[in-house]
Amino acid sequence: MDKAVEQALNEQINAELYSAYLYLSISAWFSSIGMKGMAAWELVQAQEERDHAMMLYNYLLSSGGKMIATEIKAPQTEWGSPKEAFEFQLAHEKGVTASINRLIEISQSAKDHASIARLQWFITEQVEEEENVRDVLNQITLAADFPSYLYMIDKELGTRVYTPPTGNGA
Repeated sequence: MDKAVEQALNEQINAELYSAYLYLSISAWFSSIGMKGMAAWELVQAQEERDHAMMLYNYLLSSGGKMIATEIKAPQTEWGSPKEAFEFQLAHEKGVTASINRLIEISQSAKDHASIARLQWFITEQVEEEENVRDVLNQITLAADFPSYLYMIDKELGTRVYTPPTGNGA
């Protein structure tokens, strides 16, 4: 495996584990303010991000690369409101999208077609990740003038069920 691709994959594994840790932190914050549905929604997010890290880990090892574990930075633990938390999350997901795009560019430079093919799943996944957060953020924004709607949104988000990834990325 090309060393630049290997390094970038390791960095992405760390980024995905950080995302899982961040969403666990957001979940704990939502729980602390009594938004149990939003807390549950974020737990599903955390589980998905952990799976993304493991998918990259498995790919890295199966391709002859070496996994180098590095420190995962501590995530933020407080937000001013549910809207602020979801705005923060959307900005974070946009950063993850940029990171995946950079990883593909490195793979293209190395002419690593196997990595490019595997990473296409992550591109599609990031479109979905951003859309999901944006949808929740839009609902919360629309509920600003009707605080009782936030309760309904919280209840709806609590119905989210974890679905393991399938297809090329699994």
